[in-house]
Amino acid sequence: MTEKTITKPRPQLTGNAGLNYAAWQLSRRGWHVMPTIRNARGSDLIAINDDESVILGIQSKALSKRNPVPLGLNLDTLRSDWWIITIHANSDNPVCYILRLDEVRALAFQDKNGGAYWLQPTAYDKAEFRDAWRRLVPNPPVEPPLGG
Repeated sequence: MTEKTITKPRPQLTGNAGLNYAAWQLSRRGWHVMPTIRNARGSDLIAINDDESVILGIQSKALSKRNPVPLGLNLDTLRSDWWIITIHANSDNPVCYILRLDEVRALAFQDKNGGAYWLQPTAYDKAEFRDAWRRLVPNPPVEPPLGG
């Protein structure tokens, strides 16, 4: 009997695992989910509710372990309204953190001397974001019109 060699997953596989896990979780919760073209600027997933009254652009960031999330050199270029950060994406027990774009920007950390921005694990790994799928409601209640 020979031992199996466990290889480290390539970053593309980690990204795919996180993207597909997030899409599966959203589908389970009533969203119609479509991946966009990989490596295109902007959202990685588009989620639409049943009557197409709510459309979400979602940025997926997948990590093999609890690491900082790279955000680039300029926070103004970040686009998607929602971010799903999946850690342990290659494991049997991934964990997702669901944040709004304004939260990502507010929690970002910049390297010294105007370098790259990062979202540190201590910034995103919070109970309010952990598996917070409730933040994404596919069919929000409709409020009655004023005066009626």
